[in-house]
Amino acid sequence: MGELLIDFVAEKQGNDLSKADVFTKKAGGAPANVACAIAKLGGLGKFIGCVGKDQFGSFLLSVLEENQVDISLVQRSKTFTTIAFVSIAENGERDFVFSRGADKKLKYSSAVKNSFKENIVHFGAATALLGGDLEDAYGRYFFDALTQDAFISFDPNFRGDLWQGEEEIFIKKCMPYVQKAHLAKFSLEEAQLLSGKTDLEECCAVLHEVGTQVITITLGGDGTLLSTKNAKHTIPSIKVNPVDTTGAGDAFIGCLLYQIAALHDPMEVLENTELLIGMIQKANKAGAITTTNFGAIPSLPNREQLLAIE
Repeated sequence: MGELLIDFVAEKQGNDLSKADVFTKKAGGAPANVACAIAKLGGLGKFIGCVGKDQFGSFLLSVLEENQVDISLVQRSKTFTTIAFVSIAENGERDFVFSRGADKKLKYSSAVKNSFKENIVHFGAATALLGGDLEDAYGRYFFDALTQDAFISFDPNFRGDLWQGEEEIFIKKCMPYVQKAHLAKFSLEEAQLLSGKTDLEECCAVLHEVGTQVITITLGGDGTLLSTKNAKHTIPSIKVNPVDTTGAGDAFIGCLLYQIAALHDPMEVLENTELLIGMIQKANKAGAITTTNFGAIPSLPNREQLLAIE
């Protein structure tokens, strides 16, 4: 749940938005990317969020439907659809500017609670902790997921431009999710920010102490660090030539959650490190494949594409 937005992407114009003058419209938003990643692999991805009652909102919903995502819980608002302007350097790194709109208008619905029962609920929004109705709904859905024995996944999706000078507030707001998450996915920057440490082992020790049971720290081309309370492993990724890293982390966590959902009991991964290692190997591939084309959702692999990579 969280933001579904328009990415206006300045492709091949460097990572300085001030110099960009040609943009391409694409569907974006980390939680929507994750839902699409799951659905493209053959899983059931259901998205909860809010878009505007405008042409951009209609476009975004059509993209989710085309990718077989369940949009029955999406709300629409008179507020304009949220927009992000993105520029991409030759190495695939990005520069963002947000124009926040309808995503913050998501209102809590008590009717959603029952759909969480023993399901996987992923809290991975970049904008959910910025206030508005969305933050209230996010917190209440989090409580509902806990009471419904859901498997809880958390990705803080820290965006520095959104939290300049307020990083401590961001850290504080993340802590309840870190505490209760069965699985947390962090970038290296996020792990260091939330733990207050620079060394990876120390980062993991702090985050485990807060409460997270399984930690994955994505390291780009260097793979992913998996940390449980009893073991740590770095799982390598495949070599690719990245052109756009947008959505790589979403592809990773989407693929990982897709595999966990296929288990009879998702909680099994909390005690089975070898099983997790195999899942992360596949998730690394999904993330890497996504970086080889522009635009997150069109670049997400389907099951056949994932299986074709040795």
